[in-house]
Amino acid sequence: MTHSARPWHGVHVATALPFRDDLSVDHDAFAEHVRFLAAGGCDGVTPNGSLGEYQTLTAEERARVVETAVQAAPDGFGVMPGVAAYGALEARRWAEQAAEAGATSLLLLPPNAYPAQRAAVVEHYREVARVGLPVVAYNNPIDTKVDLTPELLAELFAEGTIVGVKEFTGDVRRAYQISELAPGLDLLVGADDVLLELGMAGAVGWIAGYPNVIPRSTVELYRLATSGDPADLARALPVYRDLHPLLRWDSRTEFVQSIKLSMDIAGLRGGPCRPPRLPLPPEQTARITADTEAVLAKGYK
Repeated sequence: MTHSARPWHGVHVATALPFRDDLSVDHDAFAEHVRFLAAGGCDGVTPNGSLGEYQTLTAEERARVVETAVQAAPDGFGVMPGVAAYGALEARRWAEQAAEAGATSLLLLPPNAYPAQRAAVVEHYREVARVGLPVVAYNNPIDTKVDLTPELLAELFAEGTIVGVKEFTGDVRRAYQISELAPGLDLLVGADDVLLELGMAGAVGWIAGYPNVIPRSTVELYRLATSGDPADLARALPVYRDLHPLLRWDSRTEFVQSIKLSMDIAGLRGGPCRPPRLPLPPEQTARITADTEAVLAKGYK
């Protein structure tokens, strides 16, 4: 488990959310999944991220997901809810709800109703930081059209509004720019298929997709990739090669359906997605199935 002084460190799983056949939220199954991830060695969960389909939830459902995660979490297990919203005031309300529920940190996208300018981005993070929980910024310019550049991250960190960044661009060069411009800002791996590269570059956390499916093996891979010991990196590389065909589905548009399908194949509760996400076409289903079965056949779990 992560040290309580920095509860955003370690492997936080961006949890998939189980729906019943009628697409209502199965909170009991979600609580069971949180306990499963804790037992698998993960350090925490990040509910209400994109993988948790937060955009499709009602306000009541979204709040209860956070409460369910906190209630299911054992001692020392972090809960870092996503508090993304179009407006800073709404994001702050979600941050307040998370704090009241007992969350340990927050994950915050920049405003993304439109390509926001620097001043709007800075004020967005200031507003949520006023709640008092540690804020991890989430940089995903592919989807949000707002780039949290190393320079902007350094500005936010310097004024104390963020403690870390989930870096999803896939550009591993940014890790070095961030450490140069903002020493002390914690780098968290934001995409599964750059885990080894960002681990070598100094990442202290991973907000992860595929640990939903194989928590023990992916947590062990994270520990090897981030230990700084060359012997551990040598052990990590063949594992990373084995897992990479699966991990790269985390960076695809269909990542939610892909991870839920892999969960189903592994005997877990993946299940359907809410619209607008539709079932995968047969060709993609076959490829993900083959990739998942190959990993399971090698004993990863």
